[in-house]
Amino acid sequence: MNDATVVVSAEHERQLGGEVLRLRGVSKWFGDSCVLDRIDFSLRAGEVVGLIGPGGAGKSVFVKLCCGLMDADDGEIILLGEDLKLVGAKERQHLRERVGLVFQNYALFDFMTVGDNVAFPMRQRGGFSVAEIDAKVQERLSEVDLPLVRALMPNELSGGMKKRVGLARANINDPELIFFDDPTAGLDPVTSSKIFNLIRHTQTQRNSTCLVISHDIDRMRPVVDRYVLLYECRVHWTGTQAQAMASQDPIVREFFRKQEVIGL
Repeated sequence: MNDATVVVSAEHERQLGGEVLRLRGVSKWFGDSCVLDRIDFSLRAGEVVGLIGPGGAGKSVFVKLCCGLMDADDGEIILLGEDLKLVGAKERQHLRERVGLVFQNYALFDFMTVGDNVAFPMRQRGGFSVAEIDAKVQERLSEVDLPLVRALMPNELSGGMKKRVGLARANINDPELIFFDDPTAGLDPVTSSKIFNLIRHTQTQRNSTCLVISHDIDRMRPVVDRYVLLYECRVHWTGTQAQAMASQDPIVREFFRKQEVIGL
């Protein structure tokens, strides 16, 4: 259970907006197995929140529920002011256009060039000229330090470059909320730091809201405002880095001290 109240600085508090995401009593089951149990969670505009927890804690399922790729079995999810249980397919698609998602496994189309991969969400949304799309693609690739790769195929890129292409694609429609599903998985420490720096740069430039899944707490520290710890299907704890280090909760203490008592 939570052993600390999240404290946000007065300056940061003034910068944050209203809620962009709210979960109330959300549960998800696969057969007889409970993955998420009565989750309560909120996210405010302008926040960068780190979603952490041991393997199998339900972090990826959590993100899929939040962005409407999967339905909850119980509870309420309010995304950008809309109850996901009440919106139809067309309205849900419009909501997804306001949300970005960076996948753990890149999820790039291997039959498309890098440029076409980045342009895909913008073309799906429609209403843009070829020139507008080309300019936006080049702008987004330049932002992730890949200005010269748009004609390459995904199999010509390194793992770190694919992650950055995924970030460029997630940002192409200027989303209000971006989910990152373990964006540094399999990357070396230097490349991981670059990815996290890009996440913070994106948030700062556009005041977007970010939810980041990662096991790499060391490199996530300078980026996130607070953490949410999933453990045994529940939100076990939420708080800042300082609160984590001051916590007397043994699970929080061991998790942040990288001990191996909870299966990492």
